[in-house]
Amino acid sequence: MLYYLSFLKDFYSPLNIFQYITFRTGGAVITSFLITLIIGPAVINKLKTYKISQIQRRDGPPSHFSKDGTTTMGGVIILISMLISCILWAQLSNRFVILLLISTLILAFAGWADDYMKLIKKDPKGAPSSFKFSLQIAVALITAAYLAVNPPNPEYPTHILVPYTKQILINLGVFYFIFEMIIVIGTSNAVNLTDGQDGLASGLMVFTALTFLIIAYCAGHVKIASYLKIIHVQGAGEISVFLATIIGACLGFMWFNSYPAQIFMGDTSSLFLGGSVGIAAILIKQELLLPVAGGLFLIETLSVIIQMASYKFRNKKRVFLMAPLHHHFELKGIPEPKVTVRFWIMGIMLMLAALSSLKIR
Repeated sequence: MLYYLSFLKDFYSPLNIFQYITFRTGGAVITSFLITLIIGPAVINKLKTYKISQIQRRDGPPSHFSKDGTTTMGGVIILISMLISCILWAQLSNRFVILLLISTLILAFAGWADDYMKLIKKDPKGAPSSFKFSLQIAVALITAAYLAVNPPNPEYPTHILVPYTKQILINLGVFYFIFEMIIVIGTSNAVNLTDGQDGLASGLMVFTALTFLIIAYCAGHVKIASYLKIIHVQGAGEISVFLATIIGACLGFMWFNSYPAQIFMGDTSSLFLGGSVGIAAILIKQELLLPVAGGLFLIETLSVIIQMASYKFRNKKRVFLMAPLHHHFELKGIPEPKVTVRFWIMGIMLMLAALSSLKIR
């Protein structure tokens, strides 16, 4: 909304600053961070009055039993601060911003419904898996259908760019849209699986979102994209503003979610955070950087898949003491805060590795 103040620059020249993506990106980070800090205590207290708290699984790490009764569904804090900040700082007529907002709201509803059934209706199974999965598929279909008609770059409608190479492009044809759907659903669930320690998912999300924020800005700038030999996507700079709202909101949420957590994220935000970053990577044609920048989300997901497959096909034998992987290290005797910080360090290294792809070609 503030972007449109730049139209009045002829009357008051300083308003011209609102047209710059870099300024609005910084404003979006600060705004969503501050909103989270301001509304956080009130939302936490409100959720406490409704006794919306989490009961730790009995087969989990014993150190987590003390977390019984901790308020959850904190994803509403992230969602509110993101939406307000996005409305203020993003160019709301931008097609990518519209698609990201629609996807965010649908996935947020899927997560909220699951939390609502578990925590308010006291149904331990939560919302039916088919319900959540159908909404994830709906978002994936909306994304694929829209980009089939309006690709980010018409010259490369079904191509993927291989990172760390000099513009090697692979044309997947019709399979590209299936690939897109797998990314949306996969990233959405990956963050959900990683959300198992205080500050873990929100911290890693900051690094992953920052990676694609920088690349989105580069992809949206025709000269920078040409210099870096990445696919130019007109209007992609506004994706940076959207991702900035995620970064600010997650940083603010970590104020309350850091060890020992006052509130947990819940499915309300974990589903849409992953899905939003996955869609952002698709929109800027950097899909293959997701396993790099979001490598820990991928590893956490693979640890669950490997554990389940081993249990089923190897006569109930387990590969890890517990999955997802962060619980395995806890059961090995490493304190939760140390596991989280070490995962953050690895997340920073993966972020730098992903960003290096802009020059390693």
